[in-house]
Amino acid sequence: MFALSQQPINAQSLRQQCQDPQAGGFVCFEGWVRDHNQGKSVTRLAYEAYPALAKSEGERILAEARQRFDIVQAVCVHRVGMLDIGDMAVWVGVSAAHRDAAFKACRYILDEVKSRVPIWKNESWTDGESGWVEQE
Repeated sequence: MFALSQQPINAQSLRQQCQDPQAGGFVCFEGWVRDHNQGKSVTRLAYEAYPALAKSEGERILAEARQRFDIVQAVCVHRVGMLDIGDMAVWVGVSAAHRDAAFKACRYILDEVKSRVPIWKNESWTDGESGWVEQE
């Protein structure tokens, strides 16, 4: 499951979606809004997305992860809207029979979402300026 959310991410609920009797391990990544980027002090940021394309591309990435790695479940949620410092911006969770597959799939999903899903970040800085930031 891939989703965009305007509400805070509920990691506990998402973790439960990854639980399965076949899984012996679980790996997750939480990405938080930090107070700096590229040498500038950040006060907050806003994410915008193209929802229909983001959802389909996100689902495609999760399907690829299921094909490439021996995993049981995979979930990813990305926030959209205005976020404050410390807010969770993205959550990826993967369960698998063995840890190696879970770690590799989690990394793959996050990297692919950041490079392929149409989500854009606009940072606000302490100098009062703001600007669009290219994804890492």
